[in-house]
Amino acid sequence: MAAMAMCPPLSFASSEMPVQKYISLRPPVGKRHFVSKAVEATIEQTRPKIKDEKLRWMFENCFPNTLDTTVRYKMKAGRPDTFVITGDIDAMWLRDSSAQVWPYLPLMKDDKELQLLIAGLINRQAECIRIDPYANAFNDGPLGSYWETDHTQHMVKELHERKWEIDSLCYPIRLAYHYWLLTKDISAFDADWHETMKLVVQTFKEQQRKQGLGPYSFARDCDRPTDSQINNGWGAPVKPVGLIVSSFRPSDDATQYGFLIPSNMFAVVSLRQLAEIEREVYDNLPFAEECTALADEVDAAIRRYGTFNHPVCGRIYAFEVDGFGNALCMDDANVPCLLAAPYLGYCSFKDAVYRNTRKMIWSENNPYFFKGKAGEGVGGPHVGLNYIWPMSIIQLGECR
Repeated sequence: MAAMAMCPPLSFASSEMPVQKYISLRPPVGKRHFVSKAVEATIEQTRPKIKDEKLRWMFENCFPNTLDTTVRYKMKAGRPDTFVITGDIDAMWLRDSSAQVWPYLPLMKDDKELQLLIAGLINRQAECIRIDPYANAFNDGPLGSYWETDHTQHMVKELHERKWEIDSLCYPIRLAYHYWLLTKDISAFDADWHETMKLVVQTFKEQQRKQGLGPYSFARDCDRPTDSQINNGWGAPVKPVGLIVSSFRPSDDATQYGFLIPSNMFAVVSLRQLAEIEREVYDNLPFAEECTALADEVDAAIRRYGTFNHPVCGRIYAFEVDGFGNALCMDDANVPCLLAAPYLGYCSFKDAVYRNTRKMIWSENNPYFFKGKAGEGVGGPHVGLNYIWPMSIIQLGECR
């Protein structure tokens, strides 16, 4: 990301001229992948409101960075098509791509081309899910991947990585739902998108594991334990109680217990959003009712099996459980996380169990909470001990 300060040596600066500490690191206009008039106008309107010079410079460079450097937008068979690389890897994560364009959604009303770009991402995400609903990251075509040696069932050339993460199917619904709310445009909601959503619901039900282990397992030959699952790729045993298994977390790290509660919370919200689209756009009441019933089942299971009586903090939401009574009490900075439950729309920040959970997260009772002279926050196994991720600090502010 374009976020490095350019500081000319002060000894060479003229005493009669102001020193320019921060300069734009954006690509030249002609080399930017996509230029949005609404985004550029927002930058100009916001600049004078940010008094801190470094923060102002960071905003100018970072806010448009997704459009400047990561999007590939075109028309394909008369429909918009958008591929968004994650930044440092030439592949598209369903989660990351949704989050990368999220800040631009309110600006669509002032920029038709920006709206088309986001519609194109909705189209491409649905296409990716139809290739494989268990994959988390995709190539821009059948290009293959250095993860082709992973031991899993369907590692085709279109996939970059095939880690099953519940949130990979939730983020595209969240993006499509809010796109629809803001634009009232239903052009993305065609027969293919509906078939994609049927596949999403089918996958969620498979991973409730009521009929056995299901069709997905994953193991990797590696020296990083969090990059692979135990028991020949099936993960730790779970008791079918209505929750959905997520083999990996949004950090792409393996779960310890299969029922990842923040991701199940996200699934509840997404299924209810999907039910609304199916009712209002498709007039498909049976499928809408199926989505609502599944959401209600998962929600009830969270409240029965996904909470824990913490000896210090009281009744809290567990991070992971297995349905047998075992629970992991911690939080990871990546969203979905327990801290972000109100941000995602699962509960109010005033919810008593959430408040207790938040107290646990932002304290020494969370094994991945770190505090030092430079700051404090939540990290996770992906970055190791004594590192915090800015996402946790953002969510602390978002969910007050």
